[in-house]
Amino acid sequence: MRAVVQRVSRAVVTSGGEILGAIGPGLVVFLAIHGNDGPDETQWMADKVLGLRIFEDEDGKMNRSLLDIGREILIVSQFTLYGDCRKGRRPGFAAAAPPTHAEPVYMVDGVVHYCVANMPGAVARTSTFALNNATIGHALALAEKGWRQALKDNPHLCNGLNVCQGQVTYEAVAHDLGYSFVEPASLLS
Repeated sequence: MRAVVQRVSRAVVTSGGEILGAIGPGLVVFLAIHGNDGPDETQWMADKVLGLRIFEDEDGKMNRSLLDIGREILIVSQFTLYGDCRKGRRPGFAAAAPPTHAEPVYMVDGVVHYCVANMPGAVARTSTFALNNATIGHALALAEKGWRQALKDNPHLCNGLNVCQGQVTYEAVAHDLGYSFVEPASLLS
């Protein structure tokens, strides 16, 4: 977890003209979450930021924390703090936690969405092995038997058939698009 902390007399965050957050005197914290951060790191950072003695006391010394003086705090998500520019000219942000992990379930226009980042992209090597292991048998069957015979022999492959010879062979797709549904088996002979 990384944070850039700034004392402010006031701060406002807007997007598209809409105010997303605003504070009076206090702290703005630009916060980046690492992909491996969990509750322990979150608690540590919260304690650290709230306890920073960066406000002046009556003697003009930096001896007071945000908690001591009761000021406000505005936290701004800033994944770019994990930008890695060691190679090339395009920064990489792989170390930053994917934004969708913060709130993977959300509602837009009355529709519930579940969205997480491309997790195979985070572990590309092992994901590639897993994908290859799961699909190699199907690929070999298609290559050895031809697509028709492979689909006849394997109901799982046949379940993946959506369109064949201009006919919709997946019932839900046919229904949603207003087409006639044709049983796949009738087109495989």
